[in-house]
Amino acid sequence: LQYMSGFGNEYVSEDPRCPGALPEGQNNPQVCPYGLYAEQLSGSAFTCPRPTNKRSWLYRILPSVCHKPFKPLEEGHLTHDWDEIEPDPNQLRWKPFEIPKAPQNKMDFVNGLHTLCGAGEPRGRNGIAVHIFVCNTSMIDRCLYNSDGDFLIVPQQGKLLITTEFGKMLVEPNEICVIQQGMRFSVEVFGETRGYILEVYGAHFELPDLGPIGANGLANPRDFLVPVAWYEDRQVPGGYTVISKYQGKLFAAQQDFSPFNVVAWHGNYTPYKYHLEKFMVINAVAFDHADPSIFTVLTAKTTRAGVALADFVIFPPRWGVANNTFRPPYYHRNCMSEFMGLIKGHYEAKEEGFQPGGGSLHSMMTPHGPDADCFEKASKAKLEPERVADGTMAFMFESSLSLAVTKWGLQTSNRLDKNYYKCWEPLKSHFNPKCK
Repeated sequence: LQYMSGFGNEYVSEDPRCPGALPEGQNNPQVCPYGLYAEQLSGSAFTCPRPTNKRSWLYRILPSVCHKPFKPLEEGHLTHDWDEIEPDPNQLRWKPFEIPKAPQNKMDFVNGLHTLCGAGEPRGRNGIAVHIFVCNTSMIDRCLYNSDGDFLIVPQQGKLLITTEFGKMLVEPNEICVIQQGMRFSVEVFGETRGYILEVYGAHFELPDLGPIGANGLANPRDFLVPVAWYEDRQVPGGYTVISKYQGKLFAAQQDFSPFNVVAWHGNYTPYKYHLEKFMVINAVAFDHADPSIFTVLTAKTTRAGVALADFVIFPPRWGVANNTFRPPYYHRNCMSEFMGLIKGHYEAKEEGFQPGGGSLHSMMTPHGPDADCFEKASKAKLEPERVADGTMAFMFESSLSLAVTKWGLQTSNRLDKNYYKCWEPLKSHFNPKCK
């Protein structure tokens, strides 16, 4: 597997089996090299300002329009119905989501999509959804594309070999990938596989502004990887299934050839991946905490300055050196919604109960913070330089929207930890009016 590096660059790529497949000097010649078809994939309005204009030109054996009509497909536990159950403002935590066992219950990436929470709706192009995926088998002669928005995929267990129209990517735990709106992809797995998805509709992910941090830091553009062109000229007499996620529903169309028939492409609208170990951590080196926004890898902005539709934030291994400071995350109430997941290790504020493959949701203005055991230990700890979160990778999907939890999340999954609130019950008063 080969990749090109950079974020949001203008790329050119052609399969080496067909040198010169990219037209020279124009996008849409009367006759393309090798008898290919030219097809543009637009990720923004034609008239968007140049810095935000996203499009790629694909040169393919047959255009993607060659398919039978779409028909509804059973969605399973994928939903955008945020009113199917009453709201729940409580602190919520889920045990690791169960992966079905093969071969008794074969489940691929599409079948294994389960919506946990979200807000907004795709028709109005403003909203997000958090999905859990669990699967144990590869997608065979079928692919998915999301007409509603972008998928940010966070594998937690098992690696994903993702074939896209732009080429192939291998994405392993501690890496992420983004499949942007409209891009067709198929997922191959190598055993029991689980992970998280942040879906945004109405915006694309971008690197956060650095402000006074300066030119370098956080997720550096050079560390993002884009696949190189790869094609297959494969007929599928039995039928290849193209699945569209459209207005929150799934639809399937049949065609008799592989959709991964792009011999060459160029543009700035691509899938990409990133390894979380590449993140350059910025931290407090005097006292107190810097706000957790310093851990933002990617952001999807709203039209309000500084307010994100969604941020993808990580809490990687780092040094803790702050003087006279309670070093774990502090107690907090927030005007944002915070969904947390754990890829590996033990999260510092809750070493018990919050497990890899599980999650938690702290809704708008719902208080949260370290459990009683963490508070007592950190309050008495000798303050000296220490490594924080070694062997751990926790992350957060944070949104300015108020997220509703699905019926699957609260009931059907049977993974909700109903004793979560008890981790704070042992907290006791240390107040002494005679002791300053």
